[in-house]
Amino acid sequence: MEKSKVYFTSKISPESLVDIYEKLGIDLKGKVAVKLHSGEHGNRNYLRPEFVKAIVEKVNGTVVECNTAYPGERDTTEKHKKLMEEHEWTKYFNVDIMDSEGPDIELEIPDGVQIKKNYVGKHLANYDSMLVLSHFKGHAMGGFGGALKQLSIGCASSYGKKYIHGAGVAKDNIFGTDQVSFVNSMGDAATSVHRYFKGNIAYINSMVNISIDCDCDGNASLPCMKDIGILASTDPVAVDQACLDIIYHSKDPGKEKLIERIEEKKAIHIIETAAKLGAGSREYEIINID
Repeated sequence: MEKSKVYFTSKISPESLVDIYEKLGIDLKGKVAVKLHSGEHGNRNYLRPEFVKAIVEKVNGTVVECNTAYPGERDTTEKHKKLMEEHEWTKYFNVDIMDSEGPDIELEIPDGVQIKKNYVGKHLANYDSMLVLSHFKGHAMGGFGGALKQLSIGCASSYGKKYIHGAGVAKDNIFGTDQVSFVNSMGDAATSVHRYFKGNIAYINSMVNISIDCDCDGNASLPCMKDIGILASTDPVAVDQACLDIIYHSKDPGKEKLIERIEEKKAIHIIETAAKLGAGSREYEIINID
């Protein structure tokens, strides 16, 4: 079996995002959704609009998000749109809250390890292709956040997020689910969105501002590691696996905090599940473009 290609650059700039995307050799056709994290109010680590402006313009994309399942400044469409304006996303881009109206799209996962369906924002149907721009870092519940988290929790509607967190039961209290069941659900949900786009999807992970916390945390910890670089692939499993391997093999002592969180949350199951369902391969080759 041929290994998936994962491109890497240590250069971190708006131009690098464009360069590494071009190396993928993929032409995202039609109307392109650009899935990224808008950043919770108070968060200091999220990728800024100026950083991604060139790549969003390159693909003529619409920035897409979905509402959260927990209280904050992004749990309703009205508040989320206001925050998108405050964080200047609307200054540069067309923005779409994909679950701003219902009904949700129900994606079937007949071979799912934990869940057999996934609920995503209705507006996902408006797009022909997707570019997933992920800020790779830790996550308080999932262990780490990368391409697979963007596909799963990120593309899920508010209801869908509760469904994934509840491992198949949409609970208002998103905490307390068996951890392995939860992260397996993330792998299932991620696979359903990857399949939905039938190859018209690409992934770029930026390993910058690497905190143990996600951009959904308004009081996230400061970065615990130095910036590393940018990785890209058409395989979401491979690009996340490569990022994890880089963390584990890093000589940066700050990695211990992040690894502790990843292992505590049994995060490897996200990758294992997505790989089992055929969303990608854990076997890859790194192609350095510096």
